[in-house]
Amino acid sequence: MSSTTEQATGARTWSVAEHLDDILTAVQPLEPIELNLLDAQGCVLVEQVTVPVALPPFDNSSMDGYAVRAADTERASEASPAVLTVIGDVAAGSSGTELTVGPGRAARIMTGAPLPPGADAVVPVEWTDGGTGAGPARTMAPHSAAPQGSGGQVRVHRPVTPHAHVRARGGDVCAGDVALEAGTVLGPPQIALLSAIGRPAARVRPRPRVVVLSTGSELAQPGEELAAGQIYDSNSFALAAAAKDAGAIVYRVGAVTDDAETLRATIEDQLIRADLLVTTGGVSVGAYDVVKEALTSVAEEEPEQREGEAAEGEEGEDAEGEEGEDAEQAVHRAHVDFRTLAMQPGKPQGFGTIGPDRTPILTLPGNPVSSYVSFELFVRPAIRAMMGLADLHRPVVRATLLPPHGAGDEEPAPLTSPEGKRQFLRGTYTGGERPEVRPVGGSGSHLIGALAHADALIVLPETVTKAAWGGEVEVVLLG
Repeated sequence: MSSTTEQATGARTWSVAEHLDDILTAVQPLEPIELNLLDAQGCVLVEQVTVPVALPPFDNSSMDGYAVRAADTERASEASPAVLTVIGDVAAGSSGTELTVGPGRAARIMTGAPLPPGADAVVPVEWTDGGTGAGPARTMAPHSAAPQGSGGQVRVHRPVTPHAHVRARGGDVCAGDVALEAGTVLGPPQIALLSAIGRPAARVRPRPRVVVLSTGSELAQPGEELAAGQIYDSNSFALAAAAKDAGAIVYRVGAVTDDAETLRATIEDQLIRADLLVTTGGVSVGAYDVVKEALTSVAEEEPEQREGEAAEGEEGEDAEGEEGEDAEQAVHRAHVDFRTLAMQPGKPQGFGTIGPDRTPILTLPGNPVSSYVSFELFVRPAIRAMMGLADLHRPVVRATLLPPHGAGDEEPAPLTSPEGKRQFLRGTYTGGERPEVRPVGGSGSHLIGALAHADALIVLPETVTKAAWGGEVEVVLLG
């Protein structure tokens, strides 16, 4: 990455692709850890899992009914039922070896119970009289209420074939089969399989811990009384929700005032629980852009700081010498580039590393739409890369551009975009055989109301200055 000083001169403007490439080159997948199954949900498996035991591990009944020898029911009918002697019950959880079903015999069996020796099929209870001597049964009486049901006789009204209503051992997966490949994302079905084969945990890449903080002395927290000149902090909530949606464990920090020392101290406090830091606001060219002030000054001092670190390393003073450093010293271990990107909204951006562990930090602009668009383009892919996911980006489709809803009979002017900039406009998308997208709200980067009604971003490339209604455009699908 280029240095912060170079960026301050305005010597270069980066494209969206160049900035994203730098980010994805710098962030690395997190080291694998063993997690309990429920904690591993949404994570990427890093090892191939084989089946240690067949599933199901034994032949078992798929119905409540009677375990029988199929040959004994061959001629059964409503008019001439097969009458079998009931020798007992086989309940789920029993070994299934207590009873042996011989000729003319049956065992009352429950769903999931092992098939007893001698039996080769199960007759559903609805195909019998349930041992009552009356017509077809609808259900079995509870054993506690009618223990006599485990004895006596049962009349079978329909024949069954061998293996009917029996789940065969290994019918799902066999011992030695590959249950899941490395790279599988663990959702509910995968967690069900792991638990079914007896795995209490899985080795995965964990969810990254993402700390989100907004900056600005004008920010108040929702629920507080607004003072003159204040607005509510929406960015930290939006970005925290977006990070959680991307798969991260999120820590939202209350808004930090426009003071560089306060910001440095806050960042230092948060480094202990951060795999990735995301800030919003304070990266433009204003006199109170605190993020840029706090991190630019230390980045400019970094070469000298690194020489000092190297000298310490040569003398054998390693991590022990870092203990007790104050906030400014810790944040001095920073290398953050502040850039101008050829995009709208979201022109001012920053990215780098900070702290003794070189924790990645992305500094986003403060306007609500700018920060959210920036998150979708840069932060979300970084989070998913840290998780080891193969699919980093939102789906991108082509759709016909139509005027906004409520535009009236007179066709509005076509969409325009600054030459040389990639523009991202909020839109509402309709799929189907002929996908359509319509702009929602204006192009202002502060229009959060319109953002709340959008489910897509309309992309106008750098070479497009005007997009006519009815033309085809690129669309990024959100959610």
